[in-house]
Amino acid sequence: MDDGVLAVTGATATGKTAVGIALAQRIGGEVISMDSRQVYRGMDIGTAKPTLAEREGVPHYGFDRVDPDERYSAGRFAREARRWIEAIRARARVPILVGGTGFFLRALTHPFFEEPPLDPARREALRAWLAQRETVTLRRWLRELDPASRWSAEGGGRQRLLRAIEVALLSGRSLSWWHAHALDSAQPLRPRVFVLERPADVLRRRIDVRVHDMIRSGLPDEVRGLLARRYTADDPGMSATGYAELVAWMNGQSTFEEAVTLTQAATRRYARRQRTWFRHQLPEDTIRLDAEQPVTKLVDEIVHQWNRTGR
Repeated sequence: MDDGVLAVTGATATGKTAVGIALAQRIGGEVISMDSRQVYRGMDIGTAKPTLAEREGVPHYGFDRVDPDERYSAGRFAREARRWIEAIRARARVPILVGGTGFFLRALTHPFFEEPPLDPARREALRAWLAQRETVTLRRWLRELDPASRWSAEGGGRQRLLRAIEVALLSGRSLSWWHAHALDSAQPLRPRVFVLERPADVLRRRIDVRVHDMIRSGLPDEVRGLLARRYTADDPGMSATGYAELVAWMNGQSTFEEAVTLTQAATRRYARRQRTWFRHQLPEDTIRLDAEQPVTKLVDEIVHQWNRTGR
């Protein structure tokens, strides 16, 4: 399985969802969400899942895989996505990966090893202890434990920092060592990758508007519902941008206005990290598109490039 797959990616708020759905409708495709937050059940508004109306007529995969207190790894995504891709292709339709989690895409293009078995009780105890440490401290420790890890550098997400430290301490080998020495039987996937790009100032404005739209659409009530189901700020899903800030507000740690402002700022930082990743980590034949164009023109260009390569 190495060709016949499209990927539409880019930073948050670049318009990937609309393009992915329109593209699927045009070429007879089915959409696989490539978003590490949309895997969580009950987290719909804050993760910008397409609505049921938007999904109508286009099969989607990758939503609602786990509860907010569960972890969902890039390795698991790759295993499940390969099964979805095979099934979609068996129906003579086109698999379209849509989302901004670059690490999920990389898990398909550069297959991972199976994570070494870690004792669940020891892992939970270590995770609880590490949760009390600041991110800057975690990065300093990881530089000692795993100097070759990309997550020891500035900008690495906290969840990935925690995972790398856990693996190093509980397995006795660094995550980089496991990547270098463990084998994966899966063949690398070679999707045709399209990146949607917008000017930084436009993206900032879209992000700020998007956060306000989520608030108006009921994100505070969605968070209250999750807390009522006994999920907490320490759960993996609840660390998502927007959820963490609103939980802090509901716990009296900030005002509502501060929570909104912090959500906007955190989303902008995330978008900057995404843009940096997409500049340096994608295949050389990646096609970058100006997302300021109308959706129809973007879809026309993607279809043209797709047909030109004979896929």
